[in-house]
Amino acid sequence: MDIRLSTCLITVNDPDAALAFYRDVLGLEVRMDVPNGEFRWITIGSPAQPDVGIVLSNYVDGSPEDVEFIRALVAKGGMNAAHFTADNVDAVFASVKEAGAEIVSEVADQPWGVRDCAFRDPSGNLVRVDGGTASQ
Repeated sequence: MDIRLSTCLITVNDPDAALAFYRDVLGLEVRMDVPNGEFRWITIGSPAQPDVGIVLSNYVDGSPEDVEFIRALVAKGGMNAAHFTADNVDAVFASVKEAGAEIVSEVADQPWGVRDCAFRDPSGNLVRVDGGTASQ
């Protein structure tokens, strides 16, 4: 059996702010932007991974209570977004810091063997970027 990731979804509060962050700060390309009333689905991705898409959307399904619960979790930073890898994690971190993103963890060698950093996107989702092996 061969199973691969094709798409992941990130719930956002403000599609415009999310698009600006993931495109302009992280350098991901926009592949599709589909509005539908008050909701929007924006597919982005890395040019190095044309078969993997990330969908940014403010759509939440469920009962009114479910919708409010999920939106509150996003607003409080209770959701994870994505974990990226980069050739130069220090350059990514500098771009994120310059953009004014909330920094959770500066670039550091982690006990699990990678150098990485963590920050929040404009909706409060946790994003991690690793880049190489931790120095010994």
